Amino acid sequence: MDAEALKKYSALHPKPAGLTLHYGTAGFRARAEQLDHVMFRMGLLAVLRSKAVVSTIGIMVTASHNPEEDNGVKLVDPLGEMLHPSWEEYATQLANAEEGELQKIMTEICQKAAVNQHEDASLFIGRDTRPSSEKLAQSVIDGIFVLGGQYHDYGLMTTPQLHYMVRCQNTQGQYGRATLEGYYEKLSKAFTELIKQSPSSGESQRYLKIDCANGIGALKLSEMKPYFPKEVLIHLYNDGTKEKLNHLCGADFVKVHQKPPRGLDMKPNERCCSFDGDADRIVYYYKDAAGHFHLLDGDKIATLISIFLKELLVKVGQTLRMAVVQTAYANGSSTRYLEETLKVPVHCVKTGVKHLHHKAQEFDVGVYFEANGHGTILFSKAAETNIRELAKEEKDDEKREAAKVLENMIDLINQVADRRVIDTTDAERRAVTPPGLQDKIDALVKKYKLSRAFVRPSGTEDVVRIYAEADTQENADALAHEVSLAVYHLAGGKGAPPQPI
Repeated sequence: MDAEALKKYSALHPKPAGLTLHYGTAGFRARAEQLDHVMFRMGLLAVLRSKAVVSTIGIMVTASHNPEEDNGVKLVDPLGEMLHPSWEEYATQLANAEEGELQKIMTEICQKAAVNQHEDASLFIGRDTRPSSEKLAQSVIDGIFVLGGQYHDYGLMTTPQLHYMVRCQNTQGQYGRATLEGYYEKLSKAFTELIKQSPSSGESQRYLKIDCANGIGALKLSEMKPYFPKEVLIHLYNDGTKEKLNHLCGADFVKVHQKPPRGLDMKPNERCCSFDGDADRIVYYYKDAAGHFHLLDGDKIATLISIFLKELLVKVGQTLRMAVVQTAYANGSSTRYLEETLKVPVHCVKTGVKHLHHKAQEFDVGVYFEANGHGTILFSKAAETNIRELAKEEKDDEKREAAKVLENMIDLINQVADRRVIDTTDAERRAVTPPGLQDKIDALVKKYKLSRAFVRPSGTEDVVRIYAEADTQENADALAHEVSLAVYHLAGGKGAPPQPI
């Protein structure tokens, strides 16, 4: 480690006085002007991580669904996973270190993580379309340069695309080619085969309106369009040519406000969907003949996929263990339907993609989607091998065709997410601190039918998130407001008290 070079380049990316950030489920996020030093230091950390695991590591510059003025960074581990939890702590330490402590902290990380500094380091970099992303990506490159790492800058790309590239590189091409063309070809081929295998319901079933959140999704979907079969008709809205990223549009806006994004005109029964700013979330929606808005959020997506997969698994006659993994945020009705009607096991874990992903890995087929549309399906290696063999060798026509559909599903899926005054337990469904908060919530819940509520510290922002569920929208809104007031008074709320929804 060249101490003089580190000191010289670090001085070019100074840490703002008094700023403290934490690496959470979504990496670091803050106002873009506060992140120059973080980006430089994450370049340093990515090199150390690459040396430690002797693999290519990804670095994505994005703040996902946050406003355009924000930005962020998250690291991608060798198989397209989120950064290992032990390294989240190192990231936080490094980001918050004062200039004079930087080399000392890095030396400690090398010792704790057994980093062989003589290993080569390989990094892949991607970024979203925010005005600040190009400059911040250069700060990442400065950090990589100081430690002598080798990097490939993919420039503008979606978060799932970077996850794909990293996995392809570290599996020596077994997962696919580590190029955008390889990404488009692999997914479109599987998608095309699935369309051939599914019964057609007419042209309306092939038409989709897509809200691209004025982000990277518009650019990359336009590139992918020629790879789609001609029967698939997509129309892009909020493509970034006129409005700001995530402003009155995108998956998060549609989910929170339960209405279409600005700029997308919906006709009855038209299929519509929305991405978020880095295109790693998706929600679907439509209006019925009476003009009522219907949202297919992550809970409904997971349920529909589970129905589809269970039917296929029954047809192939395999006793593969399938389960759905949810968080306390999941709608209670979806949980009951999955368990009681579909007879699919449901497991509840703490909020955050890393917790969902880890639990889903325990099953042959693990399905998880957060309500915000962020999720995937995981197939174990044994299940994948079994399915591919059946698709190729099975003599029974029905079983073989069902296995082929499952095989295409595997190829289509990219298998790769001070508020701390509140502490929680029971998969974040009950508050432990501050004292008295959970008792207050329990009392409020008793006032409403079919209700439940909980609070938890956000993993991405300096806020507390409140979830409320009841028999009617009005009661759910009222319960949410009462719980928010309890949090405000018992947890030292800042500013004016929360107002009714």
